[in-house]
Amino acid sequence: MPLPREFYLRPTLTVARELLGCHLARILNGERLEGIITETEAYIGETDLACHARAGKTKRTLPMYGPPGRAYVYFTYGMYWLFNVVTEAEGFPAAVLIRAIETVTGLSQVRSRRGNLPIAHLTDGPAKLALAFGIDSRQNNLDLTDPASGLWLELGKSIAAGCVTSGPRVGLYSVPEPWKSMPWRFRKS
Repeated sequence: MPLPREFYLRPTLTVARELLGCHLARILNGERLEGIITETEAYIGETDLACHARAGKTKRTLPMYGPPGRAYVYFTYGMYWLFNVVTEAEGFPAAVLIRAIETVTGLSQVRSRRGNLPIAHLTDGPAKLALAFGIDSRQNNLDLTDPASGLWLELGKSIAAGCVTSGPRVGLYSVPEPWKSMPWRFRKS
């Protein structure tokens, strides 16, 4: 069962932390792909200078302003798709980037997209997991609370506080402080 909309209708930092241990599920070519979420990053509002919403409501950021529990998928560096889940109340742009997962189901299809890498490196980055799970612009703005969408998140095993680390978000080279160092990245250790 997909996580309900109410799960996403909470503070983004809470959602980002509680997504660790949840499962990302995808139906692709008639097969279920599934992975345990091991790393997330929070992006919160127009004042967060690392968040795409810093530019306000644009064609690109429109899904972030929509209802919680929607997908925000965007293209970056001219070659990679990244998958986020929209959080908080409609009209307030916030999202959680799913940075890494551990694949548990559909490994043969994941390998067909990612090659014969060690399993630990198939989906250990946001672009890698999007490629492995066939996530691209077609999934942008999908309702992740509807299993008919073919992409959703499910409740998993919660991760104990002692097994989670937090730190600065990744790849924010031109973002000024304090936003560059905000400890809004959560990882299963």
